[in-house]
Amino acid sequence: MATRTRSRLSTALLAPALALGATVGLASAPAQAAVWNSCDQWGNTTLNGYTLYNNIWGSGTGSQCIWANSGTNWGVWANHPNTGGIKSYPNAKKVVNKSVTSLASLTSSYNVTVPSSGAYNTSYDIWDTGYKYEVMLWVNKTGAVGPLGSSQGSVTLGGSTWTVYKGNNGSNEVFSFIRSSNSSSGTVNILPILKWIKDTKGWFGNVTIGDVQFGYEITSSSGGLDFTTNSLTVSSS
Repeated sequence: MATRTRSRLSTALLAPALALGATVGLASAPAQAAVWNSCDQWGNTTLNGYTLYNNIWGSGTGSQCIWANSGTNWGVWANHPNTGGIKSYPNAKKVVNKSVTSLASLTSSYNVTVPSSGAYNTSYDIWDTGYKYEVMLWVNKTGAVGPLGSSQGSVTLGGSTWTVYKGNNGSNEVFSFIRSSNSSSGTVNILPILKWIKDTKGWFGNVTIGDVQFGYEITSSSGGLDFTTNSLTVSSS
């Protein structure tokens, strides 16, 4: 299993100066990328309420380019070597900024086309506003990848059954929910998962949920692989 050694906290926010440089690779975005594309390491833009990040943050990376027709229809071409360690987490982010108890609902629907080879997971990465707690929801995974921490058993929440892992990466607590079977499309009711962490397990209090990210945590994609988000919605009230 590949061990996650740090979080994918949006590095474009942590190191804005780096966004001016670091073009990694010369691969072209797909023809359908009519609105925006970038091969920059920290390339990012905002489209219809979602912020997109190329977000190549690991070591030993290869080339990666992101394209978007909108904040909810986008994709990535990545050619990262067949070595261990997470290379990148290209994602689309929606900001919620509501406490767990003030949320009446928090749901997301996704439809993706992902490769059958390589090593990666397709996941939600949900953060509190203080970036002390990270909740990952893996909806599919391929290859030698695995979550941080130790297994806490299985639970059925939000429309799926998950194996839960709890760990710490040295910067924040990480709670990972690994779907019992791979899925390329579906709807996740996120709020019951957050309430289970808060009320049933007591792993955090009434935190304010900031970022809801959705993307691809890529360890290897040798030869160049395509990851496509056909559609995505994140809704809260």
